[in-house]
Amino acid sequence: MKRVAEFLDTEPEITDSENAVSIDRAEGRLELESVGFAYRANEAVLSGISLRVEPGQTLALVGATGAGKSTLGQLLARFYDVDSGRITLDGQDLRQIRLNDLRRNISMVMQDVYLFNNTIKENIRFGNVDATDAEIERAAKAAGAHEFIVNLPKGYRTVVGERDVKLSGGQKQRVSIARALLKDAPLLILDEATSAVDAETEAAIQANVEALLENRTAIVIAHRLSTVRRADKIAVLSEGKVVEFGSHEELASQDVAYARLLARDMLSAA
Repeated sequence: MKRVAEFLDTEPEITDSENAVSIDRAEGRLELESVGFAYRANEAVLSGISLRVEPGQTLALVGATGAGKSTLGQLLARFYDVDSGRITLDGQDLRQIRLNDLRRNISMVMQDVYLFNNTIKENIRFGNVDATDAEIERAAKAAGAHEFIVNLPKGYRTVVGERDVKLSGGQKQRVSIARALLKDAPLLILDEATSAVDAETEAAIQANVEALLENRTAIVIAHRLSTVRRADKIAVLSEGKVVEFGSHEELASQDVAYARLLARDMLSAA
């Protein structure tokens, strides 16, 4: 109980500033201006990152493990604050926006998925507690989850958990994608969102999700480059810096970092 009490008494490091402003539904314009960040002093994870994403655009972040891709996604949601530079949403510094308002405008799908010990339906509804059953089913279909859900013992009313039905990693990710889509936030962050699904399922999810990305700003973090080809812009990160920036066609035509990643990706797929 003492350890529980210590945990409950812990003060979060990321809080609202005294002059934090409220926002309603964001347009989705993101800008990173010379962003620097380190988890430990003198060990920079990101350095001098400057990127701009217009409302409705999809920005893909690619690069080797440890390049800083996931860290950027966490900074956008203010799980951490930048050490230098700034990140703005619709021109407003994230540190000056109320946390609840900022995170209400963001849907995230992480590589490590957490599902509650509840029904499939309620796990998806967590993205929007006021959603109807029809809206939940529509989100599940878009995420490629509907087919396996209806084949579970009780369909959408099947309880997941240690003592009930256990889902595979790919099934969990599809439920998580459905939950994020149901939230219908103007900003969508997909961090290795299809890493646990096979190539065929990944292609099916991509085809459905692309239609839902319209009018929504998306940040797609991926190792497999098949998921980023249709992004409006691609930023290649290496050792915490942006080393290339452009469309898939532009970067693939150059014999530099992205082209080498693409060649390696195609070789591993073969």
